[in-house]
Order: sequence, then C-alpha cells, then structure tokens
Amino acid sequence: MQQSPPENTKANIIAGQLARRYGIPYRTSNANASNVVDLQATYETMMATWGAVLGGANLIYHAAGWLEGGLTASYEKFVLDVEIIQNMQEFLKPIKFDDDELGLEAIKAVPTGGHFFGSDHTMARYETAFYRPILSDWQNYEAWEAAGARDALKRATSIWKKALEEYEQPAMDPAVREALDAYVARRKEEIGNDDP
Repeated sequence: MQQSPPENTKANIIAGQLARRYGIPYRTSNANASNVVDLQATYETMMATWGAVLGGANLIYHAAGWLEGGLTASYEKFVLDVEIIQNMQEFLKPIKFDDDELGLEAIKAVPTGGHFFGSDHTMARYETAFYRPILSDWQNYEAWEAAGARDALKRATSIWKKALEEYEQPAMDPAVREALDAYVARRKEEIGNDDP
C-alpha cells in the first residue's frame, strides 16, 4: 500500500533535509495511488510534488503519467502532470522587483478613476504576464459550455492526440544513428537476446 498524501509529502520533505545534511543529491517521486485519471490522482500528485519541491529534490523521477503507484500509466495523466509541473516551475520563478516590473511610472501616469488596459506598460506585457496553461480552462461557465463543455480529461485526450499527430522525430546525424544501431546490435548479441 502506498503512503497517503500527507505522509508521502512529509517523507519527501524529510528525505530532502537528510540529503542536504549529508551533502548528497536527492531524488524522489510525485507518484499517486489512484487507479484512474481523476481528482484523487490530481491531489495526490500535487501533494507529492509540493513535498518534492519543498524537500529540495534534485530530480523528481516518474514525474509524469504514472497511476496506481507506478503500476500503470496514462497519456491523459501525463498531460495533467505536465500542467502540474509547469505550474510548479512558474511558482518557483523569482519575482523581479525592478522599476520596470513594478510599473511605478505607469501607475503615476494613469489618473484616478482611469484604467491601465491601454497603457504602454500593460500593452507590452499582457500576452506574457501570466502563466498560460496547457490543460486548464479558465473560461466562465457559459463560455465553457458554448465551447463544448469539455472537462479536463477530454481536453487532455485532445492534447496528447494532437501532440502525437504533430510529432516529428528530431534530426540525427546518420553517423550517430549508425553508431547507436551498431551498439544495440552488439549488446543484444553479448546479452544473448534473439529478438529481431
């Protein structure tokens, strides 16, 4: 039986403290015990991810796609976990406190009762100022319903299917490919693997 989220989160933090104490790298996991992509899978993964981050993990392995404590995997869970990881990365970005970021000049330039929507400062940032999710839908209910009322699971399915459709294998130097193929063939022979 896998640990419950509070114990797993505490264990991730404590293990991180011990790793720092002894000066060793710390790897951990953000696994969950859910059997399907559901609310349980989400909150258990999020709790474990927080524990790993607060524990100062150097590597979070099995970080995306796992269910049932690692016994099964899911493309939808992979997409959900990428969203969780990206949220965490965005949270961990340092906040800049320089004059330009604070926008004090923009604040001074907008009169009382005015708005910032048309200011140069806002216009220069409105497309990049906030995290843009790959999975979450931030529309209001009416707009969400008009767009097909697709829940996160359906959106995740569309995302992974589109990613597979659009996938292009990265270019590789033919000499590198030949060397890798030769290595694999040699190792199969050495190991005694008769698979083609």
